[in-house]
Amino acid sequence: MNFLKEKTKYKGFYPFILLTALLFASAVFQSCEQSNIFSDKDDVELGTEFDKEIKANPKEFPMLQGHQDIKDYVTSIGKEILNSPKIKKRNIYPYNFQVINDTIVNAFCTPGGFIYVYTGLMKFLDNESGLAGVIGHEIAHAERRHVTQRLTAYYGVSMMLGFILGGNPSLLAEIAANLFVGLAFLKNSRDDETEADYYSIQYLKSTKWYPGGITFFFDKIKEEQRKKGTTPGDLDRLLSTHPLPNDRINFVNKELGKLNPKPDPTKGLYTDEYQAFKQKLPSR
Repeated sequence: MNFLKEKTKYKGFYPFILLTALLFASAVFQSCEQSNIFSDKDDVELGTEFDKEIKANPKEFPMLQGHQDIKDYVTSIGKEILNSPKIKKRNIYPYNFQVINDTIVNAFCTPGGFIYVYTGLMKFLDNESGLAGVIGHEIAHAERRHVTQRLTAYYGVSMMLGFILGGNPSLLAEIAANLFVGLAFLKNSRDDETEADYYSIQYLKSTKWYPGGITFFFDKIKEEQRKKGTTPGDLDRLLSTHPLPNDRINFVNKELGKLNPKPDPTKGLYTDEYQAFKQKLPSR
């Protein structure tokens, strides 16, 4: 065989394959922009790995030790919300509710339904409906798969090319590294936040809580900003991952106005019960 002749014969073939693969990947990516190139199984695996990283980093994420009653309380709220008929992945994701013992006012959710609530957030809120609204919001981030949608947008074409051309382990390693460093892909867009707010309302409609519980959280943030003239330091991380523009507040109030019957914002708050619960929180 004349190797040079064969090489000449096929020299334009490989660029053609690469171009075809690129066009195919781009087409697939475009079709995935409103969906996801990750599977539900991928979400669970990413969330599981993230959970391991959190547990291995107690200085940044000091998990609450002991206080089983506090953990059970948070889990009971989460489980009641998961009974909503609007929840689609309760039997797909291993929903897990955990408590981080830190003054930071925050909560976050990783892919696959791993939800973390800070004791600082629980102390910050005034009623149980507010906490339920926040937990419902975090569940919505998992159900709507916001993190892996952002990963799809970021890695879409290069990941598809990696799969088409034989796999790219370094790309998957890069995804894992970026996901674990600084909660980079947990920073939500305004659209993500608005969608999570909407579903928080929908989830809470079928529970004992006022469906607009998230509004009490918003009101408390604005109250703190007014009192101190700026955003308190303990809220910085929260607002870096959960932006709070006024149009988000207006959207929630508009959606609550659409409910029939219109919910009473003075009912379903469980304020006394929540204040008693707050007395059990550790002093830190």
